[in-house]
Amino acid sequence: MPLPSLAGTLGPKRAAHLLHRASFGPTKEQIDSFATLTVAQAVAQLFQQPLPTPLAPIDPLTGKERAISGTTTANSGDSDLQEFFKGWFLAQMMSTGIPSGQALAYSVREKIVFFIHTVFTTIQSKVDNSRSLYFQNQLFRLYAFDKTAGTKFNFKELSKKICVDNAMLKLLDGDLNVKGSPNENYAREFHELYTIGRGLEGTLPVVTDPGDYFLYREVDVQAAAKVLSGWDIDTTFANIDPDTLLPRGIVRGSKTNASSHDNSSKQFSDRFNNSIIQPNPALLSGGNATEASALDEISQLVEQIYSKPETAMNICRRVYRHFVYHNITEALDTTVIAAMADTFKNSGYKIQSVLEDLFQSQHFFDAASGVDDDNFGAIIKSPLDLMIGTMRFFEKTVPDPQSSASQLYTKTGAMVTELTSMGMHFYEPFDVAGYDAYHQYPIYHRSWISTNYLTSRYDFIRMLVSGDPMSTDKIDVVNFIKIKIPNVTASNARDLIIELAKYLLPLNDSLTYDATQDDASGLTAERMNYFLTAFLKSPQIDTDPEGSWTFRWNNPVDPEVVTRQLESLFNAMMQSPEYQLF
Repeated sequence: MPLPSLAGTLGPKRAAHLLHRASFGPTKEQIDSFATLTVAQAVAQLFQQPLPTPLAPIDPLTGKERAISGTTTANSGDSDLQEFFKGWFLAQMMSTGIPSGQALAYSVREKIVFFIHTVFTTIQSKVDNSRSLYFQNQLFRLYAFDKTAGTKFNFKELSKKICVDNAMLKLLDGDLNVKGSPNENYAREFHELYTIGRGLEGTLPVVTDPGDYFLYREVDVQAAAKVLSGWDIDTTFANIDPDTLLPRGIVRGSKTNASSHDNSSKQFSDRFNNSIIQPNPALLSGGNATEASALDEISQLVEQIYSKPETAMNICRRVYRHFVYHNITEALDTTVIAAMADTFKNSGYKIQSVLEDLFQSQHFFDAASGVDDDNFGAIIKSPLDLMIGTMRFFEKTVPDPQSSASQLYTKTGAMVTELTSMGMHFYEPFDVAGYDAYHQYPIYHRSWISTNYLTSRYDFIRMLVSGDPMSTDKIDVVNFIKIKIPNVTASNARDLIIELAKYLLPLNDSLTYDATQDDASGLTAERMNYFLTAFLKSPQIDTDPEGSWTFRWNNPVDPEVVTRQLESLFNAMMQSPEYQLF
């Protein structure tokens, strides 16, 4: 059964909540537009329109793409091309060059691409190949909007494709897994991290058998490693998957004689009903394994894993932690997560169907009558969400990936450095489980915050608001207010703060400066008065600070003071703990 749906129109707070979680961030106008929609109308706009496929990254040294057609001695070095790929992906997250009517939905798709990357992780330094990174990214993009992509596209099928993806083969030593000398790295992580998992964290029983992982056993890892044996990285990228039309790995030997694939029967444990995976005789060639028979065994393995209800539960927990909140109680697991898993299975394992149902649900907004706690401001923004979301809100762009590739990579190179300073090593997580914030029990997204990381977050905001006035990144706060906020609101200091809070802060109901009315307010009166004080302080002493602001705003007699006051306000609001949440 689908989750109960939210009734009525969204309103600004819920619209902002949906768009911040589902995409890499909205503009003020997009929040205002979505505030008038029902949740069904909103989700339809985000998920159900055709979107262009991004053109491949350009190598500025040649002015041509190099990912699809391949590199030559004229191209940049591959280490540079890897960095260019990351910059290109950041440009996709920002919907660079996409028409305004499609930009938000495009950003939603790119956020799902990134989500899949956090599940089927890769590590740049281990893969060390720009084309492998690019084609894996394209693979994820094909499966992001899988509900509308056709019957061949769903998360279960993606789980099959990723097994022979060139980047994944390199990351987890799949290219070293051969008959007679199995390498179990990928088989182990495929069970533990990518599919069935090991149950709900915090509820697992004490291990009494070192070979028992609750939902599978060591013997299952060993058998799966044999199923996955015999593949190699295709350095030519010429072996094309007929479903995705993207390159994949190759079998060792030849397509008609996969000589390094273990062609024996693979016995699994009681966790999988003592099943046996064996080659399909019709796909063998003179009794020898073939590419087709090896792929069929992988399909059998994935079907076996997905036949277990816990696989859908585990994947839906990953969805929930990424888009809603990290803490999943047993009660939540048996209700909300179970309902998401039902949607996942009933849709044919479509991740888009799960997300559409989740984003339309009352639970996503925790808007039920009598609910005291809610999901607004429950997640610490990742450095990526903070950076891209802030830039998108203030309509800061990056150079076009096709016409201004060199300028783009200069800009995005600085962005990657900034992400690192804030704690996200983009495409370089510390281990094969991925970025700690998306999997590490029990801290999850709290891993984004340390004293140094928080300082870097605040520095990022400070440079945008109060940095070099010649920088194209600097926010023109005066112009922003003039364009975005009605003058009658902008000229009243208290009203201006309340209005900005609707878009900048996740908790913004019934805001007040009166401590006696705190109970109904989304923020404390103390916090609101802190913003007010930061805003109204000026180089000279005003006997009537609020009246002076109104006069200065309505009369262009002291523009420098107006600028400094607004910069102080934006710095106070955006360097607050509340802005670090969404």
